[in-house]
Amino acid sequence: MKLADSVLKRLTGMEPFPQPPLVKTRFPVVLMHGFGMMASLRRGGHLHEEALHLRAHGVWAYAPNVVPYNTVEVRSAMWKQRLAHLLEETGAAKVNLIAHSMGGLDARYLVSALGMHAVVASVVTVSSPHHGSCIADLVKEQPERLQAWAAGFVNWMGTNSLEEGTSDVLTAVSELTAAHVCEVFNPAVPDHPDVRYWSYAGRAGKGTGVPLNPVLLLNNTVLHAREGENDGFVSVESAKWGTYLGTIDADHTQQVGLRYTPRSDFDSNDFYLSVVKRLAKEGL
Repeated sequence: MKLADSVLKRLTGMEPFPQPPLVKTRFPVVLMHGFGMMASLRRGGHLHEEALHLRAHGVWAYAPNVVPYNTVEVRSAMWKQRLAHLLEETGAAKVNLIAHSMGGLDARYLVSALGMHAVVASVVTVSSPHHGSCIADLVKEQPERLQAWAAGFVNWMGTNSLEEGTSDVLTAVSELTAAHVCEVFNPAVPDHPDVRYWSYAGRAGKGTGVPLNPVLLLNNTVLHAREGENDGFVSVESAKWGTYLGTIDADHTQQVGLRYTPRSDFDSNDFYLSVVKRLAKEGL
């Protein structure tokens, strides 16, 4: 009988608890996306699949969408509306923010400039340009005619990306330069003492041995020459803020689930689940 039982189990694949184990966070989790529309090519938009993966583990996870090509101020006003909606829906007192790229600046602005410290327990940023990115400087160094032509097309896409869409890509890019972030944004947006701040950086490509999305090759090379190891958009050093939790071996697109990078074992679902597990251990 033992042999028969063993064979049956192997054939059916039955397990006592086949569902994913629950991850019990105290507060809902909000995944905040960054600049651009590339990740919107996925069903549901930015970080949607990652949010659904978290929900499969019992986490109240949300991945709202805001306009992709506008300033921190404009985007943050939309994030504030999104947070109000989910707080009402869940009845929760606070939320945990996990923010990718420019979303990290949005999250910090939400807390410090828009008074959301009362409803935000933590901010975890992933490859956010807390000290700017020279890729923004590179864009601003291009001829004005080229900038205007590209901006017209990008603004059209951004405006039509959402029902309430607006777009101002050149101003948004200007706000991501090192000079603006370090000299204007950071002094005006200090961390709030009631909120906990953590950060991750990403690295790939030149100097790392980590596979890189070929589309990011030029960015990666320019960033490496000016700022060192990077993920194709943000350098490791620029991404450090609050308590630094480490560097992940993944380029900027992989971090939001775009699998265009050859020979990479990085899984965005596993990564965000690990972040949420850490929040749960912290009692958040």
